[in-house]
Amino acid sequence: MDDVVKTFPVRPGFEEDHNDTVTHSPSPIKNRPAALEPVPKLERPSREEAEAAVRTLLRWAGDDPDREGLRETPRRVVKAYEEFFKGYQETPDEVLSRIFEEVEGYDDLVLVREIPFTSHCEHHVVPFVGKAHIAYYPTGGVVGLSKLARLVDVFAKRLQTQEAMTAQIADAIEKHLNPRGVAVLVEAEHMCMSMRGVLKQGSSTVTVQFSGVFQDDPVQQAHFYTLLRGAR
Repeated sequence: MDDVVKTFPVRPGFEEDHNDTVTHSPSPIKNRPAALEPVPKLERPSREEAEAAVRTLLRWAGDDPDREGLRETPRRVVKAYEEFFKGYQETPDEVLSRIFEEVEGYDDLVLVREIPFTSHCEHHVVPFVGKAHIAYYPTGGVVGLSKLARLVDVFAKRLQTQEAMTAQIADAIEKHLNPRGVAVLVEAEHMCMSMRGVLKQGSSTVTVQFSGVFQDDPVQQAHFYTLLRGAR
């Protein structure tokens, strides 16, 4: 992966941020491996096996899963996992299947800002929480605005890295809408940095993915950042 980590100079309105890590991918989507390959269908353990695994972890942590406060915890954890990781049961094809073509010839920028999400780091299975901002220039039509929020959740509700999730969102829009350009910016705080390890509360990570006119034209990038600044 040829991403680079650097301080991104054309990010107006974000100067007040601190402890940011900015990951900007300058390479076109078409030059990267496909991010939309189907998740392999693995043999899924039974609910009973999943609950037994939680009991094992509780014992490993040093507690008694049979005490009153923990007796129902394995069941609750498995139920919570169904919600945390429901993205494995969804596909971007389902979310972006309907395109609205009757838009009176509108072909200018569509931007949805401040889409909140929660996800889980695939390295430690702890949360990272943030917001996604998505923009695209339509060609033959637009997708319902709520669908972009749903698309974020399709990928956020899986074990993830922020970099991969940013690329997956952009790739899905590129594939299904064939726009003139896509811009995706994701900013999040990772609990694996604030709750464990280096224990740096307040640090945020920003990842950016451009394609089409956003990739080719710095003016379009600046326009995108200027519109984001308006949300602040």
